[in-house]
Amino acid sequence: MTLSAYRTGHVLPVLAAVFCGLVLFCASAGAQTPFLVRVDAVVSQPLSQTVPVIGRLVASQAGEVAARIDGPIASFEVEVGDRVAKGDIIAVLNDDILESRRDLAEAALALTKAQLETNRAEAALAKQALDRMERLRKSAAFSQARYDDAHQQVNIALQRVREAQAMIARAEAELRFNQINLDYTRVSAPYDGVITRRLTETGAYVQVGDPVVFMISDQNLEVEAEVPFERLAGLQEGTAADFTLDDGTHHRAIVRAVLPSENPLTRTRVVRFTPHFNGFIGRLANAQSVTVSIPAGAARDVLSVHKDAIIRRLGKTVVYVVEGDKAEARTIEIGEGMGERLEVLSGLKEGELVVTRGNERLTPGAQVQIDGAS
Repeated sequence: MTLSAYRTGHVLPVLAAVFCGLVLFCASAGAQTPFLVRVDAVVSQPLSQTVPVIGRLVASQAGEVAARIDGPIASFEVEVGDRVAKGDIIAVLNDDILESRRDLAEAALALTKAQLETNRAEAALAKQALDRMERLRKSAAFSQARYDDAHQQVNIALQRVREAQAMIARAEAELRFNQINLDYTRVSAPYDGVITRRLTETGAYVQVGDPVVFMISDQNLEVEAEVPFERLAGLQEGTAADFTLDDGTHHRAIVRAVLPSENPLTRTRVVRFTPHFNGFIGRLANAQSVTVSIPAGAARDVLSVHKDAIIRRLGKTVVYVVEGDKAEARTIEIGEGMGERLEVLSGLKEGELVVTRGNERLTPGAQVQIDGAS
């Protein structure tokens, strides 16, 4: 065998084997493994932008508690900072004179009641005399004049009974009047709250209407904010709004009323909200500052996409939309933000699935497999 034949017989099988290996390698490289991705749907939802407005907490009940009768203050039952419940005694006025007047009224009532019993007995006696004469009407001893006098005596006695009944009603009213004045010597809390100021002292003489203490109902608060006129379109009765306290806690409030009075200098109107603290136990105070998130305008329905689906490429906004088992790149236009989502102005339709995780590795037309955790 020649050398050339030897080389040909041994080299060709080797080349053939190498060629087959390259073919198998290329085939295996061409079999692409699908990318595991998570997706989210394009949805339609209301868009309501908000702007911050500084407001404050306002006690729905706050003010002076006044005396309801004249007299010197005998004692105070509370101090500044004390919490009181409705009906608790705040201060006591001297009641010696009023107690005496009440006792006199009770005695007068007892006297008129006794007088009524006397008048009833007299009326009964007069009626007996009239009945006896009535039985003698057909006898020779009957006297028409005496009968008429007896009849008149009955009328007089009954009238005295009615007078005594009227006197009892008057005496009872007088007793109630004196008892009310006596009760007014106890200055009581008209509602639950906290005493913030004492406006007089023990021994001072107060008259009807003079303030005794100032108190605030700190458990019955509303949110008040002065809202620019152009922002009122999104605030109707029953509209919900979020507000934040100074400590950073977030709470919900409902519009109770938009007051029909405008500040001509600031072009704002006062809006009152009913807050929902949901068991919040922090210290709240009248006039405490809050920040209310006011709707910038009326809500409108928009398409939205999750912000994790957005990719910035060459100055364009791109998302990958899953079509079948492939991800196709699509350029979109976005608008306002809504928390974790963005408004879609163009490029997507409601219900389409966009890739939110794994989209950084994708190329147009790449095969994908949706993760069940999407």
